[in-house]
Amino acid sequence: MKTVYVCSDTVTGIFSGIYDAWKSRKREEECEIALRGMLDQQLFCDYVEVEETEHKADAVEALIRKHLGMRAYHDIYHAVLSADPKKGDAVLGTMLTAREIPDSTKIMDHLSHPKVEKVFELYRNVFGETHSYKGFLRFRELKNGVLYAGIEPKNQILTCLAPHFADRLPTENWMIHDKTHKMFAVHEAGKQWVILWGDTFDEEVFEQVSDREEEYTRLWKGFCQTIAIESRRNPRCQLQHLPLRYRSEMVEFG
Repeated sequence: MKTVYVCSDTVTGIFSGIYDAWKSRKREEECEIALRGMLDQQLFCDYVEVEETEHKADAVEALIRKHLGMRAYHDIYHAVLSADPKKGDAVLGTMLTAREIPDSTKIMDHLSHPKVEKVFELYRNVFGETHSYKGFLRFRELKNGVLYAGIEPKNQILTCLAPHFADRLPTENWMIHDKTHKMFAVHEAGKQWVILWGDTFDEEVFEQVSDREEEYTRLWKGFCQTIAIESRRNPRCQLQHLPLRYRSEMVEFG
């Protein structure tokens, strides 16, 4: 009977599920990872609720780094951030396959294996969305002086975005609001960034921008309109470089 390990849609949850499946020494066809709330019920399966702990997640992370290498860890970590409900099972299958090959550090070269190919596809999707938001994300200065940016990503990319902006805005107080997953990346000037979820904020505060922000918004919109050449507008080409879903929080399209 196949064992299905049910966990939450978080890095800690998925890595904890992988920890339990790995310790059971089951083969790939004998176990599976499923995300809570995204289950496809199957007959003749034993469903096990995973006890999620940081210890398990840290152990799996260390295992991947040591035996599969940093390239595989990089791809797997990004895949775990994906919105795909089958991501946990793809990562588990990839790791179990790595256990069977002579050089486990070469696992991401085995793209003929469907689980490895799936992990690679998920990694590219998450990496691509992260790269886009590094260019399309816009901060606004609130009345309290905090720089705020709201985004609606498909994947859970805050842990990929936060280091990028912490490196570029180390002396600023800023926060990035992932509205899709109800999470925040918060950075206090001169300190490390943190991820918050489950906390409640007065979202009306996010609409109260400073006078300086209003002035710069007006100037920026005026600049974009001034440099535009109406006779050379090409909406189809523009869509290829800037999809509609990124525009809702961009000043120039407000």
